[in-house]
Amino acid sequence: MKLKDIAHSRTGDKGNISNISVIVYDQKDYGLIVEKVTAQRVKRFFCDRVKGEVVRYELPQLGALNFVMYDALGGGVTRSLDLDPHGKSLSQYLLYMDLDQA
Repeated sequence: MKLKDIAHSRTGDKGNISNISVIVYDQKDYGLIVEKVTAQRVKRFFCDRVKGEVVRYELPQLGALNFVMYDALGGGVTRSLDLDPHGKSLSQYLLYMDLDQA
């Protein structure tokens, strides 16, 4: 099962920091994403992109996890030579994480 099957995302970026929120469609799936979508796993998932720390915040009342990823945008949106380093691209990629693999 892919993360996109049970959740959607919202993003933001400031400087060289990307912020991705993952929000479940159904509150019953919140426990699954808490278990499967850890900060360490997100860091590994973006190992070629995120050079800094990944911090996870839990928002159980919203059925959401918020990931703040430092040194994630190639120096910042206006400084990077990447074609599209914005958080929107990163969040869509994260939704393809396979929850069946650890």
